[in-house]
This record gives sequence, C-alpha cells and structure tokens, in this order.
Amino acid sequence: MTDLSQKPWFADAEWLTVPDLVEMLGVSVSRVHRLVEEHVLLATRVGGVTKVPAVFVVDGEPMHELRGTATVLADNGFTDDEAIDWMLSVEESLGTSPVEALRAGRKAEVRRVAQSLL
Repeated sequence: MTDLSQKPWFADAEWLTVPDLVEMLGVSVSRVHRLVEEHVLLATRVGGVTKVPAVFVVDGEPMHELRGTATVLADNGFTDDEAIDWMLSVEESLGTSPVEALRAGRKAEVRRVAQSLL
C-alpha cells in the first residue's frame, strides 16, 4: 500500500469526505461509493476516513476526464492509491501533474502517458 502522506503533494492537497461529496454533488452516500467503485472518482483513506482529492471535482461534478484515465491506470495494475499519487505528482513528460494537464484539456496526452506506464 502506498503511504500518500509521505508524498510531496500531500500537504497541499485539499480533501473531500463522503459527506462533503454528498452535499457537493447532491447525491446519496451509496451513489458516492458507486462513483468510487466505477472509477468516476478516486478515493483513499486518510486518517481512517475515505477521502477524494478536491481537484477531482470541477464545477460541482466529478472531472469528466478522470474516469477514462483512472481506468487506463487500473488496467495497468495501479491501485487507487497509486493512481492518486500519479495523478497528483508532477509527471516529467507532461511538465505538470496529470490532473492539471487534464484540467488544461490535454486528455489524449495524459492517457497516452498513462498507457505507457507498465
């Protein structure tokens, strides 16, 4: 298991709990869990509480580009923690973190890099 608290980006990350997501997205707790199961959102446990990086929610909705990228990473054997770490860490070939590249509209490039990770 990856200890995300030791990663350089961790201290600057804003986290959303399941109750935060229920309120923000206007859905039920079971729907939030389903979004995580379906890789629409990536979650981890921080201090024993399930949390999602706030950067994965844009304009009150899960970032649309996240699901396909999360699926590519899962298909390459990444755990959710490893996928979160990759998404929030600076990726040298992108010149920024993959999540920031996605937010900038560089979905194809991010997924190409994600597919090359084996």
